[in-house]
Amino acid sequence: MFGLNLLRDLWSDEAGMTTVEYALLLALITIASVGAWSSLGGTKMRMTANAVTKYIGGG
Repeated sequence: MFGLNLLRDLWSDEAGMTTVEYALLLALITIASVGAWSSLGGTKMRMTANAVTKYIGGG
């Protein structure tokens, strides 16, 4: 029950609330990013990935 105790401690502590809020915000941003990325479609996604790879020197 380590995870449950950790969640209880974070929930009762004000600094923990901030941590929980940041975690929820990060989850929301991640979901939005994945949705935006998947809506680009296969070709545009490959073009973007190739451009990024070329820019960072991977190809």
